[in-house]
Amino acid sequence: MKKLVGAGGFTPDGPNHFAEHLRTDSLSVGTYSIPAGGVDDQAPHHEDEIYVVTAGRATLVTPTGTELVGPGDVLFVAAEEEHRFTDITEDLALLVFFAPAYSGR
Repeated sequence: MKKLVGAGGFTPDGPNHFAEHLRTDSLSVGTYSIPAGGVDDQAPHHEDEIYVVTAGRATLVTPTGTELVGPGDVLFVAAEEEHRFTDITEDLALLVFFAPAYSGR
């Protein structure tokens, strides 16, 4: 068992901040933080992702649609799918689950 203390909390460390909390062969978990008014500059990933919004408000834009998101929302983004958080009106904190584990770019 492992307890992830502080996971999902907003971290004001630069324009965008990703902190990995756990890594196994099959998945990884981290927190992605984007400040209000910030720009999400991520590229598509090789892994499936689940985002859990823990704080803030924004819009998630993908080729298949646009969703307003806020605390408690859970979002699935398939591997290689273009996606971006826009219109970040409140500091945004997201728990991010990658499967398999995030390989980076």
